[in-house]
Amino acid sequence: MNKYYTKIDNLAGNVATLKAKGVGYDELAVVEGKWGKSLAQVIRVNGDSATIQIFAGTRGVSTGDKVTFLGSSMRFSFSEDLFGRVFSGSGEARDGRGELTDNLVEVGGPAVNPAIRLMPNRMIPTNIPMIDVFNTLVEGQKLPIFSIPGEPYNELLARIALQAEADVIILGGMGLKYDEYLFFKNKLEQGGAMDHSIMFIHTASDPVVECLQTPDIALTVAEQFALEGKKVLCLLTDMTNFANALKEISITMEQIPSNRGYPGDLYSQLASRYEKAVVFEDGGSITLIAVTTMPGDDVTHPVPDNTGYITEGQFYLKGGVIDPFGSLSRLKQQVNGKTRDDHRAIMDGCIQLYSKCRETREKRAMGFEMSEWDNKLLSYGDDFEKKIMSFSNNVGLFDALDSCWKLLSDHFEPRETGIRSNLCEKYWKKEQA
Repeated sequence: MNKYYTKIDNLAGNVATLKAKGVGYDELAVVEGKWGKSLAQVIRVNGDSATIQIFAGTRGVSTGDKVTFLGSSMRFSFSEDLFGRVFSGSGEARDGRGELTDNLVEVGGPAVNPAIRLMPNRMIPTNIPMIDVFNTLVEGQKLPIFSIPGEPYNELLARIALQAEADVIILGGMGLKYDEYLFFKNKLEQGGAMDHSIMFIHTASDPVVECLQTPDIALTVAEQFALEGKKVLCLLTDMTNFANALKEISITMEQIPSNRGYPGDLYSQLASRYEKAVVFEDGGSITLIAVTTMPGDDVTHPVPDNTGYITEGQFYLKGGVIDPFGSLSRLKQQVNGKTRDDHRAIMDGCIQLYSKCRETREKRAMGFEMSEWDNKLLSYGDDFEKKIMSFSNNVGLFDALDSCWKLLSDHFEPRETGIRSNLCEKYWKKEQA
């Protein structure tokens, strides 16, 4: 029988505290009053005192309202009926279609035991040259997109969703503006990907508590599909909004703040989500890409700072492109040696020359006279940004590698590139033929 109580001791923000015996952490509850009903979840247990966060907020809630504990943590229906559906951060249908109640699975839970994980070793093509050639995405990897607000990070996520090879696409949106939600929905529909996509959307106008549930539900569903052997691509935006929701709740609960007011367990909270990325032995996997916006482009901000210790690199979005110097895929060496024999050489050679171009631009800005070599670098850098770095480029890996060879041959002699002569003989002649 479910336990219920009719006296709330304290209300603050979205949080209520009451005396309750025998309840557990993460247990669900229903708060019921004259205003209606709302779902809640236990977020702290201290002796006979329980603290719950009410999903719809405490507006209209009184200390005499009825609180019923359900005896279990949050559960969500799992089946292939989820495809093409849109849900709220708390798992309620947002698309006007019926609720799903079959095959309920527990939301959250620990990450997969590292002892049964496989090392990520398969490339995921995205047809984005700055990813495929220079910062290869690997199946089972966890990578954030570091960006300042206003950069096209949602556009990048949408392109990856449409162009990456995946059996299932799961989008978890936190604190999205309504037009951002519609952008993703329209992109997936227009790209013909909605039939294998599932969206969990928390908008900026929704209760802040639902923001905390969004990545948990998304990753729970992703894990269930991965256990069935499917390759799942899970996209989360924006983890800074998630961290800010944690901050707001912790302040309401009067926890001792850490750096910049964030809770002291921020690292653990982020890691428990990112560590859901996994490759299973039977072929199923979860590849996780999550946006982290950086206030003031400050990479030392607590959210990107903690994220960088957890993840396996980052895509650094700056000036509307993936910056080749701030971006890093630590697992790319697992796969780019298996793609084509010139992949690593092109990756290193093109970036080294582009780095020299950046140095030459600084010299030019300071009024130094430009040599013939400097002019070559400047011309190469302009073409590299336009033909390789631009988001307008949509080509496969081998075509992108060939484009890099063509770019080098347009501006340099083989000996000037620093690339091994046997590779130049093999691919340079091919491009010149």
